[in-house]
Amino acid sequence: MDERRTVKVSKYLSKHLRHQPERIGLTLDPGGWVEVDTLIAAAGAHGFRITREELDHVVATNDKRRFVIEGARIRASQGHSVEVDLGLPPAPPPPCLYHGTVARNLDAIRSEGLRPMNRHDVHLSADRDTATRVGARRGRPVVLTVDAAAMHRDGYQFQVSANGVWLTKAVPPCYLLFPGPAEHGPPQES
Repeated sequence: MDERRTVKVSKYLSKHLRHQPERIGLTLDPGGWVEVDTLIAAAGAHGFRITREELDHVVATNDKRRFVIEGARIRASQGHSVEVDLGLPPAPPPPCLYHGTVARNLDAIRSEGLRPMNRHDVHLSADRDTATRVGARRGRPVVLTVDAAAMHRDGYQFQVSANGVWLTKAVPPCYLLFPGPAEHGPPQES
């Protein structure tokens, strides 16, 4: 399977397992799962043919491990905008977590903190490199440090998804360490 096809299938899965399952007639169970055969049939019925081998390849090779197959079922690991309960237990976070963004978002983050936007949770990374890659998807990255230890001490809950993404409902600005101006350069154009 070539890289272009792998990316195309991955984006299709993200769209329909995280955000718009109804567009192809899927109904996710409360945990976000759907039968693999049902997904393949629904995709084919809506003009996007995918084989089980392609699906397995995308799940196995996705660098962010966005999807999980258990038995005959598949789901997205996190990042849903549709209502699901991933059943993730609360977990004590490492002392610091990281969030990648771009400079044009910093004023809003300084005043409001990190919010989940159209998702259920704020996504945080356990390492700076991953947060840098996340921020770079929208421009020149800026990495914020989250004082996860203090948040946890103050009663905020964290969960960690199957692919290692840390989740929390929000991060108030008082728990964020912002880089100095030299570290993120001039604001980016929208």
